[in-house]
Amino acid sequence: MQRRDFLRLSVGVATTSLLTRQAGAEPATEIRIGYQKNGVLVIARQRRSLEDHFASQNVGVKWIEFSSGPPMLEAMNVGSIHYGAVGDSPPIFAQAAGAAIVYAAGQPITNGQGILVPKNSAIHTLADLKGRRIGFTKGSSAHNVVLLALQKAGLSYGDITPVYLTPPDAGPAFAQGGIDAWAVWDPYFTIGELKQNGRILANASELGRTNSFYIANREFAQRNAAILKQIIAVTSEVAQWAETHRDEVAQSLATITGIPLDIQTVAANRSSFVVGPVTDDIVATQQAVADRFHQLGLIPRPIVVRDAVWKPPQA
Repeated sequence: MQRRDFLRLSVGVATTSLLTRQAGAEPATEIRIGYQKNGVLVIARQRRSLEDHFASQNVGVKWIEFSSGPPMLEAMNVGSIHYGAVGDSPPIFAQAAGAAIVYAAGQPITNGQGILVPKNSAIHTLADLKGRRIGFTKGSSAHNVVLLALQKAGLSYGDITPVYLTPPDAGPAFAQGGIDAWAVWDPYFTIGELKQNGRILANASELGRTNSFYIANREFAQRNAAILKQIIAVTSEVAQWAETHRDEVAQSLATITGIPLDIQTVAANRSSFVVGPVTDDIVATQQAVADRFHQLGLIPRPIVVRDAVWKPPQA
């Protein structure tokens, strides 16, 4: 993906006025957080964890929803948001495009994403994907899931027809037979399985190691290190609570996203919520993902993941 293509990506619900605002001109009095329809940040929003934490510091919190990671990181690049959660692939495309982002924290992914096929499909093995139309969001974690599946099956990227669709567009296409398979994450993964006649062909955890990340705008991180450390700490506390309160997590997710409770219950029960530092092991796994994208010509240049890992100042 060329830089000009990355910067043209839609920023979802972010407004034009937000796009013109730059982060870090002075110490933050408002934290702008991007979130999707899943994960720890949705829970933090519903519980007002960050709002309560920063109230005594006169720092406000603004939440902005995105349909996927790539447009979220485009918005972060221009300073429209300061912090957000994405899968493994969006920061790789962003870093390759020169975006002003840093990895702030990491999180393992379990079975909350994978590849679906219709229940009556003739596709029963990964090798059966050859010659098929696979829908997924370009530059998303699902993109990497597709690559891992092809690698495991001994297939090349040229052996499939990629159909680049956002989850809201891919769902109807999958249900109506417009694509043969769909790579996606929760809650859309569960929606596809339970509501759109889907069958799980493969869970991401069966294909290889994957991670998700908490990403920050680089300038915001540089100018507001103390605030960013607090955001990560609160995010981690919410994650620890979520690990042992999954019924309440499902209710929080359903309340904020409007997605039915039965869907979010399945998603919550198979998710990992632990948030931690970006360790050497996580960096190595992420570097392998970046190298895979470059070898296939999907990013314009090689990148060094470690160069984008935030190093918090020592107290």
